[in-house]
Amino acid sequence: MSAEATNPNGVSPEFRPLTQPAALPRAAQGRRRGRPRIDLRRLGRAALLGPAARGRTPDAIAHVAEAHRAHHPDADLSILSRAYVLAESSHRGQMRKSGEPYITHPLAVTLILAELGAETTTLTASLLHDTVEDTEVTLDQVREQFGNEVCFLVDGVTKLEKVDYGAAAEPETFRKMLVATGNDVRVMSIKLADRLHNMRTLGVMRPEKQARIAKVTHDVLIPLAERLGVQALKTELEDLVFAILEPDNYARTRALIDGNAAGGDPLAPIAENVRGVLKEAGISAEVVVRPRHSVSVHRVSRKRGELRGTDFGRLLVLVGEDADCYAVLGELHTCFTPVISEFKDFIASPKFNLYQSLHTAVAGADGAVAEILIRTHQMHKVAEAGVVALGNPYAQPDGSDTAADGERADPTRPGWLSRLLEWQESTPDPDAFWTSLRADLAQDREITVFRSDGGTLGLPAGASCVDAAYAQYGEAAHACIGARVNGRLATLSTVLRDGDSVQLLLAHDAASGPSPDWLEHARTPAARIAIAGWLADPDSAHDAGPPKAPEPDAETARATGSAPALPGAPAAPEGASRPVVENAVADLPDASVRLAGCCTPVPPDQVLGFVVRGGVVTVHREGCAAVARMRALGREPVGVRWQQGTADLRVTLVAESFGRPHLLADLTEAIATAGAEVVSATVEPPSEQRVRHTYTLQLTDAAVLPALMRAMREVAGVYDVSRAQHPATA
Repeated sequence: MSAEATNPNGVSPEFRPLTQPAALPRAAQGRRRGRPRIDLRRLGRAALLGPAARGRTPDAIAHVAEAHRAHHPDADLSILSRAYVLAESSHRGQMRKSGEPYITHPLAVTLILAELGAETTTLTASLLHDTVEDTEVTLDQVREQFGNEVCFLVDGVTKLEKVDYGAAAEPETFRKMLVATGNDVRVMSIKLADRLHNMRTLGVMRPEKQARIAKVTHDVLIPLAERLGVQALKTELEDLVFAILEPDNYARTRALIDGNAAGGDPLAPIAENVRGVLKEAGISAEVVVRPRHSVSVHRVSRKRGELRGTDFGRLLVLVGEDADCYAVLGELHTCFTPVISEFKDFIASPKFNLYQSLHTAVAGADGAVAEILIRTHQMHKVAEAGVVALGNPYAQPDGSDTAADGERADPTRPGWLSRLLEWQESTPDPDAFWTSLRADLAQDREITVFRSDGGTLGLPAGASCVDAAYAQYGEAAHACIGARVNGRLATLSTVLRDGDSVQLLLAHDAASGPSPDWLEHARTPAARIAIAGWLADPDSAHDAGPPKAPEPDAETARATGSAPALPGAPAAPEGASRPVVENAVADLPDASVRLAGCCTPVPPDQVLGFVVRGGVVTVHREGCAAVARMRALGREPVGVRWQQGTADLRVTLVAESFGRPHLLADLTEAIATAGAEVVSATVEPPSEQRVRHTYTLQLTDAAVLPALMRAMREVAGVYDVSRAQHPATA
């Protein structure tokens, strides 16, 4: 993975600590202060000298070994020495555009991961991550010398060749990388460290290429770093991207930060007061000032306008145990004036990226507000390094990396990653995948909702009941007709909030399907892809028959019409819905017939049929837009005639009305009086004092339809009643 040279903002290419030293535990601070800064040019000269004497760690990876041993004192460094020897000999003669030996790039990437606490296998793969891509080394050689695990990680970060994939090489490389990450999250850890070093040394590239790489980093890599919890990488990547894509805002923000630093740190006396309060309470804690990075300051300035001195940083309180976090919180809220709106408990409810901490804020006598983060040392390690801090997430107590049933255990795969892996399978087109991936990753917050069966669903913030339906039922959600949110009936467009309980209601009718409006309410790629697929070819969704819906309770049955819903309506067996009898006959021998849900034809409508998969004939009204669309696709219609005699029929009516109190009750009373049964009903939000009601009704005789429509028109406030037609469906 080619790495460039010279940072565009004049930042030294030497390795810089990923976190502020003051924010680390004391032991780590001591180690970091004692370690000299690393000169990549010196490492390059050391690399050219070749491997060290037998049994001795090569000088070029001495800093990697030191950082690694700081987190893993008993680590076996021999495998790192062997990996370095292979990487150095393979890359020998290759130079970076800055003039440094190419081996300095994998060394720098490995050092970034070692500082974060990555385990030995990850560091080994990091040293070798460019060998298969840029040298003659093969995956088989890596597997033979270092085992299957290292081979898998190296393969996961190896780019696909543009010669083979052309313009699709970049999106398909990311698809390959994400699939590999689904099996081992350490793949993405290496990729993120690789991109960070390349972003640090991007200055020799043409401005347009810098902007292109920065844009991909912004749209894909930074959201992935956030979702994997690797905040140390994410924050530096954000600042580097900010400097390239928004140089003017970056310069103004840096000027604000420098100006505040020149006037002293207003958080220092607050930190001293907090130390005194906690010491007096007998709570052992470290209190440090944690400066905000450039992007964070820019965001705060846009949110609050003029910044105070306390807005340029936050206080970080580090304690030993979870209970100590709440003890600190109690003391702070007792001895200072808390800003209650700023309190968040991410310990009891961790973020989807493993992050845990208590957030609060206190106001000083002068009105200045200081934000405070409270966490344990372990929480801080995970907050900085995310999945990197977990070591080998697949290791079992017996030292193996497989579960008892032979499958590889994966306790760290987050729900968002599982969802991403599912929908990408339905998106073979590289451009569609690339667009959907960026849209998915743009959802930077996640909520958890509770299903009626006790399970949970993880969804992006802003998700609706439509998204919940497809997350729970997949393509069977095409038959969803409504939902109950926190026990109350709700439309599918209802936006869900964190902690909501959701019961999704599925129709028993095979003709049910999504409408084009659903696309406006869907936020997840999985839902949008499924809906778009059904709208493009609705008949294919019916081949397997209707999905099995959960048995409705009494209130749900009344709302959906699966049990007697209205006084005077024809009776049905308790807890069951009346079967729909298709009383049309197609001019094809032994063909089964289904009435289309888009135009709900009834006698004496003029109708046509079209053969769909499975030999079923779908019957449409002649005026249905689906008929024109079918003919445009070259599909020949089939003659259909109505049978004599009575049979249960379904029809969808739309009532346009002016809004007034009790309108819904008066309309449903008119429907019941006419002898119809409500199967489902929706009421759209009022627009300019006008309301649109849509009813799917079950009739015992088509002859009652004209009288039913007249009765509905006679309801005060109703100015039109018409047959429904959904032009985008068939």
